[in-house]
Amino acid sequence: MGMVVSFTRVTSEQLAKAEQDPEWAEELLEELAEPESEDEPDGYLDKAWAGIQYLMEAEGLGIDLLMDGDSLDEDGTLFGWSVPHVRQVAEKLRAAPWERLAAHYDAEKMMAAEVYPRVWDSGDDERDYVEGYYRGLVEFFAFAAAKQSAAIMEFSF
Repeated sequence: MGMVVSFTRVTSEQLAKAEQDPEWAEELLEELAEPESEDEPDGYLDKAWAGIQYLMEAEGLGIDLLMDGDSLDEDGTLFGWSVPHVRQVAEKLRAAPWERLAAHYDAEKMMAAEVYPRVWDSGDDERDYVEGYYRGLVEFFAFAAAKQSAAIMEFSF
């Protein structure tokens, strides 16, 4: 499977409970694994998260997919993102269309920087891969912000 990142939209109340009970948070994430409707974007980033992070850092967006939010568990695999934080990230992502990030895509530099999963020089498919998941990330945060939702980030390895 490898290292993957996903975001799940939750209510403020669910986030508060998750902060108090990480085991409950894990159960909640399993329960919410499928979006409420087909119109709701999911926050699954697969292994593209590291490529996205690299490009966001190059663009200076000030978003850290792995470390932003508040740690919910001792293992550092669950992080809670409050409603204001989700709204702030949505605004930053909305202001950074893919074309701005794509200007920083350089397979050689990404390989030299050992950006996970180290496949960036395999061809154009990898750029498309990152683009698709970035666009999904933008949609997820825009949707969550519009619904005044919080989020939980899960890092699986």
